[in-house]
Amino acid sequence: MPLSPQPGRLAEPADLVDVDALLAAYREGVPDPAVPAQRVAFGTSGHRGSSLVLSFNEAHIVAASAAVARYREASGIDGPLFMGRDSHALSEPAYATALEVLVALGVDVRIDPEDRLVPTPALSHAILGWNRGRRTALADGIVVTPSHNPPEDGGFKYNPPSGGPADTDVTSWIQDEANRLLERGVADVARLPIERARSVAGVYDFLGAYVDDLPSVVDVDAIRASGVRLGVDPMGGASRDYWIAIAERHRLDLTVTNTVIDPRFGFMTVDWDGRIRMDPSSPHAMARLVELRDRFDVAFGNDADADRHGIVTPGAGLLNPNHFLSAAVAYLLTDGRGWPEVAVGKTVVSSSMIDRIVADAGRRLLEVPVGFKWFVAGLLDGSIGFGGEESAGASFLRRDGTVWTTDKDGIIACLLAAEMTARSGRDPGAAYAQLAGRFGSPAYRRVDAPATAAEKTVLARLSADAVAATELAGDPISAILTTAPGNGAPIGGLKVVTSEGWFAARPSGTEDAYKIYAESFRGETHLEQVLDEAQTVVARALDGAAA
Repeated sequence: MPLSPQPGRLAEPADLVDVDALLAAYREGVPDPAVPAQRVAFGTSGHRGSSLVLSFNEAHIVAASAAVARYREASGIDGPLFMGRDSHALSEPAYATALEVLVALGVDVRIDPEDRLVPTPALSHAILGWNRGRRTALADGIVVTPSHNPPEDGGFKYNPPSGGPADTDVTSWIQDEANRLLERGVADVARLPIERARSVAGVYDFLGAYVDDLPSVVDVDAIRASGVRLGVDPMGGASRDYWIAIAERHRLDLTVTNTVIDPRFGFMTVDWDGRIRMDPSSPHAMARLVELRDRFDVAFGNDADADRHGIVTPGAGLLNPNHFLSAAVAYLLTDGRGWPEVAVGKTVVSSSMIDRIVADAGRRLLEVPVGFKWFVAGLLDGSIGFGGEESAGASFLRRDGTVWTTDKDGIIACLLAAEMTARSGRDPGAAYAQLAGRFGSPAYRRVDAPATAAEKTVLARLSADAVAATELAGDPISAILTTAPGNGAPIGGLKVVTSEGWFAARPSGTEDAYKIYAESFRGETHLEQVLDEAQTVVARALDGAAA
């Protein structure tokens, strides 16, 4: 797809969402549950949508909140429910709606005492902190966020007592119950006035608990002693106050380059298609911080709920997410931690550079389908030391090998970049360059190709037998995967592997397209050949399956 005429430019007034219209639509819009796009769709990242198109309105949040309360009762979850939100415009009213419902239904909700925004990793940290050593009265949580999505979007995500993204059996239960309530009408769902709900709710110092505990997961003493100059752009999100507190409490040379909180996100530079996204892996969204890269030894950014990271170095600029994941894995397995034998988790569409690093270290690779939920159990029991996905999401264990968070944590990923720089004298960009010199320098890209709804359904269910090809871009095919090697779970598509490259094809969940991820250790020209042949392989497999 073509780039916007001016990606990376500062957002113009015409680019900004009308917050008043957005909030009015939230309150006044009445979704029709007979329309699929207006139902609650509770995937692994929760329910997302916009009030302007009747996919994220008050009725959705009343139904979803009541469904969560009923799920807790059915599952015997009777400890506190921790709740937070990010800085999207729809997060504030949705947070208030959820609080009104949950407290009225007798849930012991815990909120921030200063009414601060709460990042996703701080919520996961709170759940795990409460549940540590307990067998009963377990906690869970809700964070109201659409993550890095545009300003007009809203999101509502439930984290069970495991602290991480809920598995499909949980999200399906909540989704079905919420839609049942939506169909019946939510007027009879109990609610308290918001001020009463706030006064009844308990409080929890998310920021203090998280920031004070950081030395258990990152070597902040080494960062402070080295004097490395750090810069961070919270991108107007929930991590802003956390970064300010981190600098103060741990006495780091850290500059927050942008402290503005604006639900329109009017300070953002626009993404490749001219839209505003708080995506720290996008060079266009991160353009302002990249411009400042020479002021810092290493700099970083987070999306609105701080579950993603972007790393900027003076020499490399914004690192490709796969490059930082590779450098982080290499550091943690060698110089960074003295963990016992732990596995490294990656998604099937993350770089094979990670495979080579893990094999060289003599550790086990756990390759799973797309979605951070696949790392939750391993992080919880300490069998996975690091879990990362290609979209700039990762978490890892504490320095003593116990669980830190089981959801993506963009803050500790950024601090790990600072620790790597402080302890080795080499920033993550330079560290990756050394790895590329040793293991090869892969070219990686993701593109979209058109597909009908029927073709997407077939692609998601293909078997390896559907692929007749024996070579890919001149190399023998060594594996054809429809399930993940690490856990045998369906990948919802296809992955074809050779010794020097691979591609994976997965249907888009929102568009008439499928996504092709591809990588080549032979360079850009070979990558183009892999991408071209990938579309041919997929087309023939779809034709064969349809026949």
